[in-house]
Amino acid sequence: MKKTKKYLRNFILFAFLIWLTFHILLKDQNMEELFEILKDVKLPFVFIGVLCMAVYFLCESVNMKRTLTALGEKVNVARCYKYTLIGFFYSSITPAASGGQPMQIYYMHRDKIKVASSTLALVINLWSFQIVTIGMALVSVIFYHNYIDIGLIILFCIGIFLNLMALTLLIIGIFSKQLSTKLVDFAKKIMRKLKIKNLEKKEQSITEALEKYNGSAKYIRKNKKILLKQFITAIIQQVVYYSVPFYVCMAFGIEGVSIIKVIALQSIVYATVSGIPSPGAVGVSEGAFVSIFKTIFGAELINGAVLLNRGISFYLMVFICAIVVLYNTFKSKKDVIKKVRKKCD
Repeated sequence: MKKTKKYLRNFILFAFLIWLTFHILLKDQNMEELFEILKDVKLPFVFIGVLCMAVYFLCESVNMKRTLTALGEKVNVARCYKYTLIGFFYSSITPAASGGQPMQIYYMHRDKIKVASSTLALVINLWSFQIVTIGMALVSVIFYHNYIDIGLIILFCIGIFLNLMALTLLIIGIFSKQLSTKLVDFAKKIMRKLKIKNLEKKEQSITEALEKYNGSAKYIRKNKKILLKQFITAIIQQVVYYSVPFYVCMAFGIEGVSIIKVIALQSIVYATVSGIPSPGAVGVSEGAFVSIFKTIFGAELINGAVLLNRGISFYLMVFICAIVVLYNTFKSKKDVIKKVRKKCD
């Protein structure tokens, strides 16, 4: 019940941020003109944008399946696709995307996948994703720094710093058993100082989890080809995701725009907003997009471009993922009821 209330509060905050964002964006906009602009968009390019998001999820699912299979878990891409959509939904409605991975681990555990295996699979996914995010953003900002104002430069530096911190911890977790043990010991000391209840049990569970995790990580360290494949797949994943604004350009009939330029600018947008702890980076993402892409779309089209781009790459995806979450939630409840009835019979 506590978790349900927490997610409900997050969802209300998420909905409020959406309302506030579009209120600010559209308060001075002639809505009739905006609807006319959106009505004239070329739908085939909108469909390609949606297809890019489907490929984006597929790449993450392939990476997840690859690691879980290497760890001896029996999974297929379809199941991993489900976990990916669930993770996207909970990441979108929780601050700093904190709810995505725990819920993915929960659903995998419910499907008889070991927690140590699911945790490591998600960590390696995040490792490759972070490297590509940071690398593409840093290269892009060298060539297109003139598109960023002072405020966005500050946010960009914060986003890169936080991503680098996360990446450092992930590398330690995967490649250094000694350092990861020290980090866990440090966490235990903090728990003792905070006088947390049932401290011994929690310390024991952390130690056991670390042993299982290190056992799985040891296998991965000996099979570095898996990490290379993860990295290549993550590059494809990011490229198709960052290309969505290009197809928005095509949908609006804007010609002569380089897809490489658009991918580079979107990589800067993503790195800039990734450090913001608001659910789904709602508000900040739209603001950064307007600031960076206004020279491409122009004053007349930029608000429509924001609506279409975020509609394709975020809001539509959240809606679809919410349906998947609801379906799996009700399905699990039905399964529990069936088991109880069988026992009663």
